[in-house]
Amino acid sequence: MAAEVTQILLNAQAVDGTVRKQAEESLKQYQEQNLPGFLLSLARELANDEKPVESRKLAGLILKNALDAKEQHRKFELVQRWLALDSSLKAQIKSFILKTLSSPAHDARSTASQVVAKVAGIELPHKQWPELIGALLSNIHQLPAHTKQATLETLGYICEEVSSDAVEQDHVNKILTAVVQGMNASESNNDVRLAATRALYNALGFAQANFSNDMERDYIMRVVCEATLSPEVKIRQAAFECLVAISSTYYEKLAPYIQDIFNITAKAVREDEEPVALQAIEFWSSICDEEIDILEEYGGDFSADSEVPCFYFIKQALPVLVPMLLEMLLKQEEDQDQDEGAWNIAMAGGTCLGLVARTVGDDIVPLVMPFVEENITKPDWRQREAATYAFGSILEGPSPEKLVPLVNIALNFMLTALMKDPNNHVKDTTAWTLGRMFEFLHGSTMETPIINQTNCQQIISVLLQSMKDVPNVAEKACGALYFLAQGYEDAGSSSSPLTPFFQEIVQALLTVTHREDAGESRLRTAAYETLNEVVRCSTDETAPMVMQLVPVIMMELHQNLEGQKLSSEEREKQNEIQGLLCGCLQVIIQKLGSSEQTKYVFLQYADQMMGLFLRVFAIRSATAHEEAMLAIGALAYATGPDFVKYMPEFYKYLEMGLQNFEDYQVCAITVGVVGDICRALEEKILPYCDGIMTQLLKDLSSSQLHRSVKPPIFSCFGDIALAIGENFEKYLMYAMPMLQSAAELSVHTSGVDDDMTEYTNSLRNGILEAYSGIFQGFKGSPKTQLLMAYAPHILQFLDSLYMEKDMDDVVTKTAIGVLGDLADTLGSNAGPLIQQSVSSKDFLNECLSSDDHMIKESAEWAKLAISKAISF
Repeated sequence: MAAEVTQILLNAQAVDGTVRKQAEESLKQYQEQNLPGFLLSLARELANDEKPVESRKLAGLILKNALDAKEQHRKFELVQRWLALDSSLKAQIKSFILKTLSSPAHDARSTASQVVAKVAGIELPHKQWPELIGALLSNIHQLPAHTKQATLETLGYICEEVSSDAVEQDHVNKILTAVVQGMNASESNNDVRLAATRALYNALGFAQANFSNDMERDYIMRVVCEATLSPEVKIRQAAFECLVAISSTYYEKLAPYIQDIFNITAKAVREDEEPVALQAIEFWSSICDEEIDILEEYGGDFSADSEVPCFYFIKQALPVLVPMLLEMLLKQEEDQDQDEGAWNIAMAGGTCLGLVARTVGDDIVPLVMPFVEENITKPDWRQREAATYAFGSILEGPSPEKLVPLVNIALNFMLTALMKDPNNHVKDTTAWTLGRMFEFLHGSTMETPIINQTNCQQIISVLLQSMKDVPNVAEKACGALYFLAQGYEDAGSSSSPLTPFFQEIVQALLTVTHREDAGESRLRTAAYETLNEVVRCSTDETAPMVMQLVPVIMMELHQNLEGQKLSSEEREKQNEIQGLLCGCLQVIIQKLGSSEQTKYVFLQYADQMMGLFLRVFAIRSATAHEEAMLAIGALAYATGPDFVKYMPEFYKYLEMGLQNFEDYQVCAITVGVVGDICRALEEKILPYCDGIMTQLLKDLSSSQLHRSVKPPIFSCFGDIALAIGENFEKYLMYAMPMLQSAAELSVHTSGVDDDMTEYTNSLRNGILEAYSGIFQGFKGSPKTQLLMAYAPHILQFLDSLYMEKDMDDVVTKTAIGVLGDLADTLGSNAGPLIQQSVSSKDFLNECLSSDDHMIKESAEWAKLAISKAISF
C-alpha cells in the first residue's frame, strides 16, 4: 500500500468521480488497517522532493486532519490517539515534517508548517518534543531564504496552536528575537519579512514579559512601525494587523507611541491601498473598544488603583481623527448596499465614527454637525449619503439633551429624503438613520419625546410607503418600524399612538413577506421580525386584531406545508418561511395567552396549531424545528394542564429533539421545552418521565453532545423534580452522582479564559438549579430523609464556590437560594451540618449586604430558613 501512495493521493484529486471515490476508499481502508504505517507514509510523501507537489500537499492535509478536528470530542480522541502511538514512529514522522520545511516547493513547506504546529499543539502541553523550538531556531540566520520563511511561518502557527504557558520564557525570548529580526528593514527577502510579520501577530500573546520591559517594547514597536512603511503591500497590511492586536492586548503600554501611530495610520488611511487603509482605521476602532470597556467598568471614576487606567487617547485625537473619518465616508462603492458582505473604507470609517461617539459622547457632536449641514443638500449623492451616514453614526453615545434638538430638526428632512431622494444609497442610509433615531432617542424613558400625535402619522405613512421600495431600502424601513414599535412596549394597557394604524401596519408587513424579491437583502426575515415586534409591543386595545391574525398565519403555514417544492433552492426557501411563521405564531401565543380575556377565545385554535407544529417536524430543517419547538413551549405555557392531551402525539418528537446531537441548538431548545411542559403539567408529566430522564442522562454522558447543552439539562432535572415531587426518588441514584461529579469539575477552573469562565458559571448555575428543584420538590414529603445523604456534599460544593471567589451574580443568587432550600426542606436534621459550613456564615453575610437586590432578597429568605432549622 505504501508503495502506491503517490498514485492514490493523485487519484483522490481526480476529476473523474469513480476514480476519486475509489482512491478515497483505499485511503480510508489503509488508515483503518494500519494507522502507524499510514501516517508514516503520508509524512514520507510530504517530505519527498521527487514527488509531485499535489500528492505531497494532500498527504500533509490528511496528516493534519489526523491530528485535529473542529468538534471538541473528536479533537480529544485524535489527541489521545497520537499520544498513544509508538514514540520511535512519532520521531520518524516529526523528522520528516521538519525536513520538509526546507523543501523548494512552497505548497509542501506551507503544509508542513501547519502539521508541525499541530503536533506541537499536542505535545508541548504534555512536556514532549522539548527540542522543537531549539531545532527550529538553531542557525535560522544562516538558512536559505525559503527555509527561513517556512521556519518563521511554523513559529507563528505554533504560537497560534499552544497557550503561552506551554512555552518557557527563554524560548519565547528566542522566538521573538528571530521574528523581530526577520521583520527588520534590513531583511532583503519580502517572503521572509512577511512570514515574520505574520508570526509576530500570533506571538504577541506570549510577549507579556517583553512588553513590560521598556527597551524590548521600544524595539518591537519600532520594527512594527517601520514594517508599515514597507514597499510590499502585504507586509504593510500584516504590520497594521500587528498594531491592531497590540492596541487591544497592550493598551496600557501605548502612550509613548500613540502620536507616531496616529501619523502612520492617518497617512495610510488617506494614501494607501484599501486592505492597508482598512487595518489602519481598525486600529482606532480597537482603541475605542478598549476605552468603552474601561469607562463602562469604572464609570469614569478612576482611582490610582484601577487595573487599567483610561488614557483618553480618543478624546485627545478627536480634532484630527474625526475629520479623517468624515473624509472616508465620501469613498462609497456604487453597489455596497446590495452586497450583504460588503466592507470598504467608507463603511469602516462610519463604524469607527460610531465607536468614537460611544467613547467620547457629547464632544463629538460639534465636530460632526458642520459636515452634516454642509453636505446634506449637495447635488452629488456621495455628499448627501456621507452626511446622512455621519449623522446616523453619532446617535448612540451623546446625551439626549444634546441630540434631541438636532433630531427634531432632522426628522422632517429625513422623512422627505426617504420619499423624494433620487438616489438609492441615500434612501438606504436615511432609513437606517431613522431606525437609529427611534432606537436610541424614542421610548418611555425619554423626557422629551421626538414622536408625538402630530408627526406619528407622517412617520408611519412614509415608512409603509418605503416598504414598497427596492429590497435594501424596504429592509431598512422595516428596521425603523421595528424600533418605532419597540419604543411603545411599556404602554401596556394604556393607548399607544400606533393603535389607530395597527391594521394598516400589519397588512403592509404581510404584503412585504409576499413580495417576489423578498428573498433579497434579508427583506422577508426583516418583515417578520418587525411584525413580531409590532405584535409583542401592542396594547390591549388591539388584541382583537391580533386574534384575527391567528387564522391568517396558520393558513399560510398550512399552505406552505402542503406545497410540493421540488428544487433544493425552493425547499430551502420553504423551510425558512416555515421557521418564520412558527416564530410569528410563538409571539402571538405569548401575547394572547398572557391575558385572561384573550386566552379563552384564543385557545380554540390550540388543537389546529399543535397539528401544524407537529407537521413541521416531518421536514429536514434545524431552524424550522427550533422555531416549532419554541412555539410548542409557549403553547404549553398558555394551555397549562390541558396540554396533557397533546403529549401522546408530541412525545416522540420531544424524544427526537433530545436525541439530536448534530443540531445541538435543537437539543438545547428541546430541553428548555421539557422545562416548560413540567411547569404546565406538573404531576401529569409523570408517565413520560422515565423516557425523558433516560434520554437526559444519556445526553449528559455523551462525549458527542456540545457542552453548551449540559447546563440546561441539569436545570431540567430541577424542573422535573419540582413537577413530580417525591416521585423523583427513583432518579436520585442516577442524577445525584452526575450532579456531584459535574459540581467537582466546575469548582476548580481558575485562571482560564473568559469563555471558559462564562461556561463554568452557567454549568454551576444549572447544577444549583437542579439541587434547588429537588429540595423544593421533596419539601413536606416523608421521603425528605433520602436527601440527607447528599447534604454534606452540597454544602461542601457551596463552600468551595464561596472560596473560589469567581461566581457571577446569577450563580451567587442561585447558590444562596440552594442554601435556603436545603435548610427549609431538611429542617433541624440539617442544622448541625449547616452550622459547620463556611458558606452559611460568611457567604450569607456577604449576600445580605449585597448591592444586588435579587441576591439580598434570596439571602434574607435563606437566613430565615436557616434560623428555623438551627433553632429547633
